[in-house]
Amino acid sequence: MIDVALLVLRLMLGAILFAHATQKLFGWFDGNGLKKQGTLFESLGLKPGGTMVVTAASMELIAATLLVLGLATPLAALIGSATMLVAGLTMHLNAGQFWNAGGGGEYPYVLAVVMAAVGIGGAGQFSMDRMLAAGWPPLTPWLEPSWIHAVVIPVVALLSALPFALLLRRGRQQ
Repeated sequence: MIDVALLVLRLMLGAILFAHATQKLFGWFDGNGLKKQGTLFESLGLKPGGTMVVTAASMELIAATLLVLGLATPLAALIGSATMLVAGLTMHLNAGQFWNAGGGGEYPYVLAVVMAAVGIGGAGQFSMDRMLAAGWPPLTPWLEPSWIHAVVIPVVALLSALPFALLLRRGRQQ
């Protein structure tokens, strides 16, 4: 049953990331669309806004696609968790609060942790990772759960979010 649970979790995370991306880019799901979202990003200290929106949305779409397919799941989890960590930091630092009710980054932080957990634990039986690893054993260390994923995914996600935290901090000081 754990494989079914992992499939459901991957599909849900993929759907959420897809919705986040298309809200930013196209205004779907009551989103702002590219122009408004670019202005919002700039006001939050993420400049140039349009470029940052396209970058964030592209990362969300890549992670969503890979998670849904269960393909390169550790990479998908790293991309998704890093992107959501940046979103959480942006909200948290701008609101000065952790909790979502106060405008903080609680929700993106939860998404980041759940995605990291999926990357660390693996995509499960119903995934392209499992099919690829079974068909070509040299891929197994890259696709199947290992201690390396447990170290690399959270550390690289945190390190990738650090420049954005510094950018936001610098923007608030100006």
